[in-house]
Amino acid sequence: MNALTPQPSHLAMVPFVSVANMLKIVNRIGPAQMIAGIAAYLEDDFRRWEQFDKTPRIPAHSRDGVIELMPTSDGEIYGFKYVNGHPANMARGYQTVTAFGVLSRVENGYPVLLTEMTVLTALRTAATSALAAKHLAPQGATTMAMIGNGAQCEFQALAFQKVLGIDTVRLYDLDPAATAKAVRNLAGSGLTVVACASAEEAITGAQIITTCTADKQNATVLTDNMVGAGVHINGIGGDCPGKTELHRDILLRSDIFVEYAPQTRIEGEIQALDPDHPVTELWKVITGQAEGRRDARQITLFDSVGFAIEDFSALRYLRNQLSDPGEYIELDLLADPDDPRDLFGMVQRARP
Repeated sequence: MNALTPQPSHLAMVPFVSVANMLKIVNRIGPAQMIAGIAAYLEDDFRRWEQFDKTPRIPAHSRDGVIELMPTSDGEIYGFKYVNGHPANMARGYQTVTAFGVLSRVENGYPVLLTEMTVLTALRTAATSALAAKHLAPQGATTMAMIGNGAQCEFQALAFQKVLGIDTVRLYDLDPAATAKAVRNLAGSGLTVVACASAEEAITGAQIITTCTADKQNATVLTDNMVGAGVHINGIGGDCPGKTELHRDILLRSDIFVEYAPQTRIEGEIQALDPDHPVTELWKVITGQAEGRRDARQITLFDSVGFAIEDFSALRYLRNQLSDPGEYIELDLLADPDDPRDLFGMVQRARP
């Protein structure tokens, strides 16, 4: 670089949160507290749901999985997430889901945050589940069954403990090693953790049932006879066309709540139902425009596929935590020539 090479101005610099720095932030705040903080931002944004641009995620499907973009804006800030879902990755030594995200100012298009979102998505997914259960689960619920003990399992358990006050989580996975991993990771959490030998055993005594499996197919994790009156089902594993976890008859007995119906009808459990089957968007329950749980015998189902506004909330929360310069990097991301018309001159002046 010669003496004439322009140095980055403050306008060129964008805060970047790496995986290492995200881990610092999560451990400084605490995973459960961070989930609760994101849940509070989620609730605020769900209350102003109508202010947001709402675009179903933009997927690129392949035989191996899916790569998606998830954009939204509240008119002042624009956000998007890049995320993949590749169920066979784990067997090949890769993560099933990875992600990164961006926040930008609408007024000038300049990014104000670039961050890893693999860890942040796990936190926001758990926060969304807990927020929905806060409005839909039976009052006084103490026990949750977690069917599917992969990467999301511990986050879900801590979310329901922190936000709803559950004290017992019953775990089941087809792979006993996944359950053993979750038991180890939740030791010292204050939860009573019970490893179970079957899904039927796991749901025994549970008022909340969370399903979170990774197979990219129409599976039957829960059969109709397994689900009794009064439970809340948190269905988070069905999240793309051709991937479901619940028997259709369970859906027909449940009051179904979704994030954004046009997306969920394509990707969620309700893809198994008629296109006009009635569902309620969660924001309407949170704002009092629709009923959530009505009585003790009602079965509620949160058919959660993940929506861009939730990522926006998590990104907004994260940005507001960046008070310590040691927890992010100022990344020279934007070309910012002294004369906006002279980008080529900037290139020339950088010649060795």
